[in-house]
Amino acid sequence: MNTKLLRQKVLDLAIHGKLVPQNPEHEPASKLLERIRGESLPLATAGKPSSAAPSPRGKAPKTPSAPISEDEIPFEIPKNWCWCRTNNICKVYGRIGFRGYTKDDLVDEGNGAVSLSPSNIRNMSLDFSQCTYLSWFKYDESPEIQLQINDIVVVKTGSSYGKSALVDKLPIATTLNPQLMVLKNINCNSKYLCYLLNTSYFKKIFEELVNGTAIPTFSQEKFGNKIIPLPPLEEQKLIVEEIERIFALIDTVEQNKTDLETVIKQTKSKILDLAIHGKLVPQDKTDEPASKMLEKLRAEKEEKIANGQLKRDKNDSYIYKSANGKWLERKADGSEEEIEVPFEIPESWAWCRLPSVCRRNITDGTHNSPPTNDKGEFLYITAKNIKLSGIDLSNVSYVSKEIHDVIYGRCPVELNDVLLTKDGTIGEVTVNNLDYPFSLLSSVALIKPSNIVESWFITYVLKSDYMQNIMKGSSKGVALKRIILEQINQLLIPIPPLEEQKRIVLKVKQIYKILSILY
Repeated sequence: MNTKLLRQKVLDLAIHGKLVPQNPEHEPASKLLERIRGESLPLATAGKPSSAAPSPRGKAPKTPSAPISEDEIPFEIPKNWCWCRTNNICKVYGRIGFRGYTKDDLVDEGNGAVSLSPSNIRNMSLDFSQCTYLSWFKYDESPEIQLQINDIVVVKTGSSYGKSALVDKLPIATTLNPQLMVLKNINCNSKYLCYLLNTSYFKKIFEELVNGTAIPTFSQEKFGNKIIPLPPLEEQKLIVEEIERIFALIDTVEQNKTDLETVIKQTKSKILDLAIHGKLVPQDKTDEPASKMLEKLRAEKEEKIANGQLKRDKNDSYIYKSANGKWLERKADGSEEEIEVPFEIPESWAWCRLPSVCRRNITDGTHNSPPTNDKGEFLYITAKNIKLSGIDLSNVSYVSKEIHDVIYGRCPVELNDVLLTKDGTIGEVTVNNLDYPFSLLSSVALIKPSNIVESWFITYVLKSDYMQNIMKGSSKGVALKRIILEQINQLLIPIPPLEEQKRIVLKVKQIYKILSILY
């Protein structure tokens, strides 16, 4: 369930008059609008009279609003509703001209008023947890933008333009920074107006208002001239109550969704933990032990080295269990030492360094970021594209054939190779599902499993909490975290018999499929 879209749908139904039934006994909105035009003070804000009129220093519209033409009306509304301009039902104020301020006007907490910024608006409410403070002199200089309960603040400048919030609490005297404006003297239900500003209809209006500006911004005057659907005052109250009732239900769904997501994530981690400990599927005595598989693979490599087909890798090592039950590692230079393994594994399993089960050295993509474009001949995959489910092509770049040939010569990726992120995002891993050549950036390591190990088993080992903690715990860098190939080459992994690997992979995929149905 996409709860964000669901909330948007509720708001859109509300302003079309389709969320609550119309009551012909309610005073038509046209009568309300006539009374507003004849009154100097607001009639109601969220059902209560306003407590403060704005200062005459404000820049609220002074001229009558232009009549609304048929061409301006975007959709049908109920008969007892009416269209009006925003400045018919409120006054718009902001910090403009001489009322701007510099950093010299800022003070420490306790020595001035809060100056709201866009970051203080969250989920249509004000968040006072992190605030900037303005001197009392600057605060008093602009009384028209001093906030009162039931005002509405709106972002008019910056990337979050259009974001709005109802002032439902004021723990301290509060004003605005130049990125915001405030709606005061609201002559309708303030909550209804705030919800209206968050509909897809008004989001489109905001986009039109900032279109063509170098820095997204819109004028208060243009905002005030936009038309809005106005229900009868009683219906506004009913709409707000229904929105809040439905939103409360959606909040419950979101919390349940979050809880379920957490449980599923924990379950997946537990499944992989059981898998790498040899506790997910039963062992079969007829399976060829992992130690025998490793011996055969090592013999094949030695033969290729002797024939000049393969160079001895300095990371080559052989780990075996001695007669007294200790794990020993014989390195490429002939030296041997006892090693400590992280946990117990079944008798038919073995420990080894990751390169020991690879058919060639572990490498990574190019360390020289090439120019990318949308029309190159070859995909260019980076860490952002690596997901457990496969390579994500939704945000992919391309390189030319000339650049690809250089990168691919260093790092030839083939179907079923394992790809592991090592720079920035560490530990994302997948099995390559693309059956055609592409290029890699150095943020991705290429692991080519041999015929004694399943690609997906290696992937699940690398995705386990055990291995994720090792990789992320040994990462280096401050601004950009990374692990190097040498660290990847030293990863100690448990290896079951090949047939058991297949059973483990099948079982993990079956369970993950069930979990994906739940979430």
